[in-house]
This record gives sequence, structure tokens and C-alpha cells, in this order.
Amino acid sequence: MMKTQSSKALNKELAQWYQEILSGQIKLPRFQRYEAWDKGRIISFLNTVINNLPIGVALILDVAGTEKFVSRFISTAEPQSSGATVNQHLLDGQQRLTAFWRAMHNNYKHEKYFIYFPEFDKYESNKGESIEVYCESRWLNKNGLTMPLWADNPRESFKRGLVPVELLRPTDMAKEVESWIQEATEYLAPPNIPTDIKSLDHVEALELISNFQTKSESFNKTKEKLKDQINHLREIVRHYNLPYLALPSDTPKEVALQVFINMNTNSKPLSLYDIIVAEIESVTGKSLHDHEAELQLKAPKAIRYGNLRHLILATSALLQDKVPNNRGMIEMDKSQILALWPSLTRGVDKMTDLLDRLGVIDEARLPTNAILAVVSALYKLIQDDEIDKIAIKEKVLKAYIWRSFFTNRYENSAASRAYADFKEIKILLTVLDKEADFKDLVNIPIFNEKEYPLADLDVLKVAGWPKNVGIQARGTLTISNYFGAHDFADNHNVSYQNVCNREYHHLFPDALLKEAGIKSFEAMNCALITWKTNRSLGRQDPLVYIQERTKLTAIENVSMRFKSHLIPFDLLKNATYEGLSGETLKQVLMNDYEQFKNERAKLFKIAIKYLCNGDDPSLDSIWNEYSLLDERSDRI
Repeated sequence: MMKTQSSKALNKELAQWYQEILSGQIKLPRFQRYEAWDKGRIISFLNTVINNLPIGVALILDVAGTEKFVSRFISTAEPQSSGATVNQHLLDGQQRLTAFWRAMHNNYKHEKYFIYFPEFDKYESNKGESIEVYCESRWLNKNGLTMPLWADNPRESFKRGLVPVELLRPTDMAKEVESWIQEATEYLAPPNIPTDIKSLDHVEALELISNFQTKSESFNKTKEKLKDQINHLREIVRHYNLPYLALPSDTPKEVALQVFINMNTNSKPLSLYDIIVAEIESVTGKSLHDHEAELQLKAPKAIRYGNLRHLILATSALLQDKVPNNRGMIEMDKSQILALWPSLTRGVDKMTDLLDRLGVIDEARLPTNAILAVVSALYKLIQDDEIDKIAIKEKVLKAYIWRSFFTNRYENSAASRAYADFKEIKILLTVLDKEADFKDLVNIPIFNEKEYPLADLDVLKVAGWPKNVGIQARGTLTISNYFGAHDFADNHNVSYQNVCNREYHHLFPDALLKEAGIKSFEAMNCALITWKTNRSLGRQDPLVYIQERTKLTAIENVSMRFKSHLIPFDLLKNATYEGLSGETLKQVLMNDYEQFKNERAKLFKIAIKYLCNGDDPSLDSIWNEYSLLDERSDRI
């Protein structure tokens, strides 16, 4: 029976790691994540090193000849010469060795690392009572200077007991150490004995010489002690052991990849995306990171709507007829992800354009993200060359999107329900050559109005504040955005470019409703508009409140701007409460507010009827239909 032996950790000092990184012998497989450690983790690691405490092992894959994985150099460690021979891939230990390399060059943009020596701290800053690593944050001032200035000044750093950590670099640094110590301590050197000392009497001359000798001795002792302290730490760093496990160069790619996944020791576990990146690299030799960057260029709006990586995986799953959840993503054929990449890229781009047209501006105003991958994947069935069918098929997509906003279909088990809807819509789009009627749509679960009825007046009237997470609340805001959501003050349509300047504001003021004990944070009481003043105006009538907050001089002349938000302007105009208080105010205000919500909900209900059928109603058509309603009835 053949005897087997498990892997043993091999020793390697930091000085050797440093030289191998410097010469370009060590590279990272490109599927690895980039730097992830914050300054707290870096400080902790460096303190472990200077205190000569043990740390976990690294993992390398020996390289002999052609590299198995597409690779990159450790951050900021690209060798100056291009002839470096790579003989190791670092599979685990990237964060530690990146932190070590960068600290040894102190080349972080916003931090500088020091060793703190309490005994040299003239300011007694109480950073600590023992030698330890200290990080100083850096920033640029208005003159382009990197602050604080003292961090680049040896004298001022030393007065604070701080020595830059790059002096511990495990290479020949004797001249740099001597130069820094000299510049840092020269202010302590005694002044030279004056040349006219012979003119002094004997006692004064002896006293002057004695003081000079005392100060010189103290100065030299300080320099020597500082040098000894630095060199002591340099020896610790040079000989610090960072052990490693090595996989032989003939290890199959898939085995190396699996060991990498199992060995990952980062405190932030590998995400599903990280694992799939690694698997794709193993199967195809190509980088998903590169494709992700390409997607951002070809579908630039995609990042508006949330986590691009999740969208990539969910869309890829659907393109392979898998449920867009973790299990489905794991089961995907990894080689097919890149094979289907052109369809994914085009689909994501088309999806974002469609959402933009429908008034879905960004993630913060997206009612549900369950639709993103579904619509992206379905665009594989809507080709640019079938011009006569694009509008027909997109009508189905629009109806699907709006129904996802105004039913409870995706409030639970969103991924599995999205998959069920996707399968049926896919079947329909495959054969659809003319406009679909309801019998064509009935097999799609989300179109089953018995199971998933569209929001009615009661549902709309109790929908929550759109700024919060709530599908139908955000859905109402999306309808306003679809009709332009003209700003009350400047009449500009809402857009991705200006939405960051808008805020969610009450139409019936919060202070007014609160006085009567009425809930104010409701979708029917919200408009996304720009306030021109931030001052508190207290309890006021709705139209007065809006007029003063938006600094409108003639609010009656801008009623069309209110109409774009589906706001019944006259009800706001007539809501006046001067002289009312207590129970009288509460009763009158409650009646007015309920009527306002009810009438606004009617407007949204009309819009929902058209939009959830995939139609493109005009704002005038909504208001015209509303004007024909019997106002004494809630029936539409």
C-alpha cells in the first residue's frame, strides 16, 4: 500500500518574500479580489509582525513554464524590467503580502504608517505605552498640499515619537536610516563652542565646554538608542516567518481552484461572485472581471440600478434556464456564461434603457429588483432586426414590469417567482408575431389577476412613504416620474441627472397632520420635488406651505406642474384651516386629507390600468378620464 503524506507548511522569511515580489517572481491569479483590508486590518497585521507573533500560512501554486492562470502583480509591485520570470502564483495571502509591500513603501494615498516609540514622544500624545504601529490619515488642502505637513517632516514626526514604517524595509536601508535619524534629531544637537571662547574667563569656559559635552553625549545617546530601536525592528521584520503551503506546478487547474476556495482565510468570506469568477477562470482561462468592466462601458446605466455583479449572475442563470438564486447560479455551466456574454450585455443595456423610459430612475427608486435579470434575459428574444415585432414584444415586457410594481407577486420568494414568470413570458415571446391579448397572457403567473390583483384604491391609499422600501409605494412614485414629475419651482422634468437635488416632501404638511394626530408618511401625500428653502415653516395650509418652501410667487399659474405628479391641485388649494384647532381642525382636516388621498388614488388607478396593459398613456388622457368619473363613487 502506497504511503501518502499530507502537505507541510514551509518557512519563508519576509526578506525573501520581499525580494521575490520585487523581482516579479510572485503574481496573483487575476480571479483574486483586489485589496480589501482597511487601515485597522493593516495596523493589526503590522503589529503582529513587529511583535514577532505567528500568523496563518499562505498558499502558493508553483509555476513552471506557462502560467496556468491569467495573472497580475501585487498592487504597486510591478517590476521595472519586463523580463521577470514568474515561478509562483499566490492563491491565499494576498491581503497580508499587499499590506506588507505597500507599508514597506508607505505608498497609500490617504494614510501613512509609522512605528510609535513612546519614549521619544515630546508631546506625550498618549497613543500608547508600548511600541506599536500608528496610522496618520492624509488629505489634500485647497493648495494641493498633502496634510498634515508634519507627517513628511522627520523632525516633527520624531517629536511625536513616530518613525516611518518604510525604514523597516528588509533590504539595504543603512543610508536611508542614517539620513532620517540625522534629520530627525539634529534639532537636539548642541550649538558649536564659540570661536572666541579664549576671551572668556577660565570658569566660564570650563562651564561652556562641560555643557557642550553633556548635551553632545545626550544627543549621541538619543541617536544611538533610536538607531538601535529601528535596527532591532528591522531584524524582526527581515527574519519574520510567513509560512506557506505549496501546490506543485503540475496541480490541475480545477484542483488548485478548489484548494483556493477552501483555503481562503480572509475575514470577509468569498462571495458567490468571487467563486464563480475563479471557476470561469479555471474553465475558460478568461477573466470575468474584464467582462464586467466591458459591461460597464457598453451598458453604462446598469450601475444605477444596484449590484451589477448580482445582475450578471442572475441574468446568466436565466439565460441558462436556471432559477436566479444561489443554487441556480452555482449550477450554471460556467463555460456558457462567457459564451452567452453578448446576449447578456445587450440585454442589460436594453433593460436599462426601457426602465429609463418608464421612469425608473435608479436603485433608490426601484420598486423591486426581481425584474432586472428577467427583462435583461428576455431581450435575447427581441432582436433589433425584427422591427415590426419590437413594439409588440416590448409591450409584454412593459406590462410585466408595471404589474411587478402594482401586485404583491414579488413580496416573497422573488427569485423563484421571477423564474416562473420568465419561463412563461419566454414561451410567449418565442411565438408572438402580433399584439397579445389576455388569453395569450393568462399562463404567465403575474398576469393572473385572481391570484395577483392590481392595487385598488384602498391599497394605494395606505401605501407607505416612497423613500422607504415598499414596492407599491415606490411604484406610485415611478408613475409620477413616467409623466415627467415636473419640478414645482423650475418646471424641469425629473431625470437621473437632477434627481439627487430633489427630496421627498409632504403635500399636506407633516406638522399640520401631526397636530391632528393623522399619519402623514404615505405615498399619496408625497411628491419628489426641489425645496428652495431649508428653514422650518411650522404648521401651515398645504398650498401656502408648498409656495413658501419652493419660493413660488404665483402658484396658481403652475397647476400643470402638479398635474404631472397626478396631484389634484384644487383640493390642495381649497384645503385651508385658518382659525381651526382641536377637534374641529381634526375633523375637517381628516375629511379633506382622506378626500385628497382618494382622488389622487383614482388618478393612479387609471394610470395603472393602462400601464399594466403595456400601453403608453399620455398625461392628458389620464386627467380626461378622471374628469369623467362620478366623483361620488370610488368605482372606476
